[in-house]
Amino acid sequence: MKKIVLTLALAFVATVGFSQTEEELKGQLGAAKDSIADIQGRADAIQGEIDALPGWKKGAFGTIGANLSSFNNWYGQGTPDLSSGSIGVTVNAFANLNQEKFFWRNSANVNLSWLKFDDKNDETDEDGFKQGTDVFNISSLYGRKLNEKWAISGLAEYRTTILNNFNDPGYLDLGVGATWTPIADLVVVIHPLNYNFVFSNNDAVFESSLGAKIVADYTKKFGAVNFKTNLSMFQSYKSGNLSNLTWINSFGYTLWNGIGLGFDFGLRSNKQEALNYAITGPDLDTDATFDTVDNKLQTYFLVGLNYAF
Repeated sequence: MKKIVLTLALAFVATVGFSQTEEELKGQLGAAKDSIADIQGRADAIQGEIDALPGWKKGAFGTIGANLSSFNNWYGQGTPDLSSGSIGVTVNAFANLNQEKFFWRNSANVNLSWLKFDDKNDETDEDGFKQGTDVFNISSLYGRKLNEKWAISGLAEYRTTILNNFNDPGYLDLGVGATWTPIADLVVVIHPLNYNFVFSNNDAVFESSLGAKIVADYTKKFGAVNFKTNLSMFQSYKSGNLSNLTWINSFGYTLWNGIGLGFDFGLRSNKQEALNYAITGPDLDTDATFDTVDNKLQTYFLVGLNYAF
């Protein structure tokens, strides 16, 4: 009986000791997390001061996504001899100059992809890669500072495709107005005087016009995370049919030696492009007009490996 009582007592003491040790460890873990958060907060504050210093700031990061496959005599599917694949590349780059009285911000976004679906038993089927996503944007913003937050600015922005139908259409925005920089990584451009030059072989659909330009760009690095979002809008004074909007987002998480995971997605609304596709696309709706065309939201996304320069 004494042995049983002694055994139970030892088990109770061990349990209490373990519980106390676990609680102590959890308390130490919480304190460590608080310390890490404090250190990260101080590091972010110092990085913000570094970013605000005069001089050039340059950087780039991108995503590569690839999926290749080949089947031979795989009878369980409709095309037993099949070669397919997709390759996508996204690059975001910037070069920004910040001085006491002015700034000059330059950025580029390129998103290209190729697709392949080759039925080896179909001689008429194309065996090479076809062009998929095709996005090319560059911009240059110059501002003369009025104070720490506001500047008188001029913007040049060019958007087109480069793999197929280069500069058809192509869009060149030239405008002046004001730029607001509430924090080091956020830039908001408000240009009430902007001319949207549109280049295209189809003059019946695409038309240049005067309007207002609004751009919001946020580029930030949080430790191992690279993030960029850019919203570019043009509101035509002549007609809402000539307005357009593009929103591009890029996210990269570095895991090892600059290599990590990346995710990119973009949205676009452009009624001129929708009407041009309706008239010249596979449906050939030659009677389509701005009033009848279905201006669907254009989207794309890419997931793959990411590399930060």
